Amino acid sequence: MLVAQAPAKQQPPPEKPAEAPKTLPNSVGPDTPGAPVDLKAYVIGPEDVLYVSVFNEAQLTRAVSVRPDGKITMPLIGDMQAAGLTPERLNAQMKQALSTYLHNPDVTITVAQVNSKRYTVAGGVLRPGPYPLVLPTKVFDALSSVGFKDFANVKKIVIIRGDKRIKFNYKDVLHGKNLDQNIFLEPGDTIYVPE
Repeated sequence: MLVAQAPAKQQPPPEKPAEAPKTLPNSVGPDTPGAPVDLKAYVIGPEDVLYVSVFNEAQLTRAVSVRPDGKITMPLIGDMQAAGLTPERLNAQMKQALSTYLHNPDVTITVAQVNSKRYTVAGGVLRPGPYPLVLPTKVFDALSSVGFKDFANVKKIVIIRGDKRIKFNYKDVLHGKNLDQNIFLEPGDTIYVPE
């Protein structure tokens, strides 16, 4: 007597491991959240990268860099002034400009990269280089995130601001002394930590 066997249950193919996204750090794409800026207060500057999204208009949705002359170029509109405006104000102007070509365009502008407002940390730190100045940042906070080398002289730090040299003692501020030296950084400042 033959007994029919139930067909062997097939196993689903093993799932492929999720691939890492194919974007570089600081790259801009539709899933890019943008830099943490206040869209009502942040003032766009040259070299900033903006992400312009126009709902249901893929050919108008793109990343654009603010040129040194302060302008961006968009299809249909051409050149628009961006530097000196807040993202919210630029958003309103772009919506108005696109209204000539589209019925009630839904425009969203985010700042994807802040390149116009930076400070630099140099010398005896573990992570030297330029840093975006997105939010008001004091010297102590900027230095706390870069780490010091073993022989860094944290008592004789200098903030270079144009032709000014401002002294900063990290240990004093750490211990709650001379807190008036913990100033807010300005775009273009360099913090130098001697070794």
